[in-house]
Amino acid sequence: MSRPLLLVVDPDLDALARTEGELARRFGADFRVRGESDSTVALDLLRLAAQRGDPVALVLADPWLPEISGAELLRNVRTLHPDAARTLLVPWGAWADRRTADEILRGMSQGDINYYVLEPWSSPDELFCRTVSEFVQVWSRTVENRRREVVVVGAARDPRGHAVRSLLTRNGIPHAYLDRGTPEAVAVLRSVGAPDPTQTDGPLVIWLAALGGRVLLDPTDVEICQAWGIGTDLGGDGPTGEDGIRDVDLLVVGAGPAGLAAAVYGSSEGLSVVCVEEQALGGQAGTSSLIRNYLGFSRGLSGAELAQRGFQQAWVFGARFVLTRRVTAVQPEARPDGAGVPRFRATVSDVGEVRARAVLLATGVAYRRLGVPALEALTGSGVYYGANVSEAHGLTGAHTVIVGGGNSAGQAALHLQRYAADVAIVVRTPDLSATMSRCLVDEIEASPTITVVPNAEVVDGSGDGWLSEVVVADRTSGERRTLPADGLFVMIGAEPHTSWLPESVVRDRWGFVLTGSDVREAGVWPLERPPCAHETSLPGLFAVGDVRSGSVKRVASAVGEGSVVVSEVHQYLALTEAEGRG
Repeated sequence: MSRPLLLVVDPDLDALARTEGELARRFGADFRVRGESDSTVALDLLRLAAQRGDPVALVLADPWLPEISGAELLRNVRTLHPDAARTLLVPWGAWADRRTADEILRGMSQGDINYYVLEPWSSPDELFCRTVSEFVQVWSRTVENRRREVVVVGAARDPRGHAVRSLLTRNGIPHAYLDRGTPEAVAVLRSVGAPDPTQTDGPLVIWLAALGGRVLLDPTDVEICQAWGIGTDLGGDGPTGEDGIRDVDLLVVGAGPAGLAAAVYGSSEGLSVVCVEEQALGGQAGTSSLIRNYLGFSRGLSGAELAQRGFQQAWVFGARFVLTRRVTAVQPEARPDGAGVPRFRATVSDVGEVRARAVLLATGVAYRRLGVPALEALTGSGVYYGANVSEAHGLTGAHTVIVGGGNSAGQAALHLQRYAADVAIVVRTPDLSATMSRCLVDEIEASPTITVVPNAEVVDGSGDGWLSEVVVADRTSGERRTLPADGLFVMIGAEPHTSWLPESVVRDRWGFVLTGSDVREAGVWPLERPPCAHETSLPGLFAVGDVRSGSVKRVASAVGEGSVVVSEVHQYLALTEAEGRG
């Protein structure tokens, strides 16, 4: 593979020379740096690169190119090189120019550009290089090759391969997936001594190239996480009580945005915290390809990246994580004669029990099932619940269908359109305006490859071992039509999984947990003191995020609740300690 291209297009020859020089100084050893003053020449170069399969990592274009505008050039890049970062290159102070600002906003709303970059002003210009480095780093994670930290080799369109890719992506493990039988896969399997290297069928092979070259054959999720060094049990460092039961101040159930925020704030404020997550870091947010409206990340970031940052932040404060395990029961311990500080005893699947002074539910919600037998049978074989952005590369040139009209569905559509031949969004409503952020709606409406199928629902589908088509029905007329589909992504609302909780934890009719004033209004609060704002009907058991009745289903809201609840936990612990001494 040739070195990836960094292309800058600017009619100002002095500015072009500065930018090209700065790129060459910092990135020239690993990338081909090319400067062009003519946009038509630049477009021809990009077309030739696409024909030859040469990688393009980043294109920076002046907004006011004389032949083809910067936004139009980058619109072509979006089609020719879907993985490449696309930015407008603007001089300092351009944010005050209304015309330039409008061009940036228009380009972003239509999905033609990722963001803008300020021209280098000095040399070295660390701000410029840092911005370019961020784009290059994101691009590098999209490239499929065998020179990665973890390489997975499996059969094409293998359900287990899909599950492993999702696990690795959501837990922030950099990896590449190679289909068995391809030259790259054969070379990897031969180099690690795996059996049947040339066969298109065979065991799933995971090569941990960055960890001494260890090889795993058909591993479980637990084995993968343990090999990478992710905690999956309650043993190891930390205090252990009798019978191997771990004693902590706070048990957090769920590692989505709310649970991660609680782990960060709780551990940073001196609480011993254990966070148990059944699937992967980030919850539903972890599957989002790009979160554009989270405060402080103006260029956006993926849900997996946000989750990984939260995990690392909590870890350095001392929080411990147990992944791929499920909390199956939580019960308050009986106190002899009512004395002593109360504790909760929680059962964690396959690893035992943990005792905690307080428990926080941050389990979020799960996408509702379609309930169509033919499609349920193809789950993991073209039918996916959630965004599953790790599947995008495997659907290059394919027909894809998304069911749902929320922000997650919009983000998934914009991500899939970079690879798929076409994307259809099936929604029950007349349009997307009532359920999706305006910025996402604008990008979807501007995309030539995304269509919206309004006032409809998926009622059937079929495929021989892999999905090939879905049937949608008009909700008014009942008229049915068939859509070709190699991939179906279902995001049709969500429901909490709270049936495992004690009966004393009161829920609304949909299963969401009541907290705070709702508990008092329901007449189920057992104590004289009022419940804390996020405390359930079982004192000492708190709930935050999507699992809580009345919560706002937004990442920022979940993070806010997860941070605020820690002060309530401190308040509760202080009260129980005082009662225990009394």
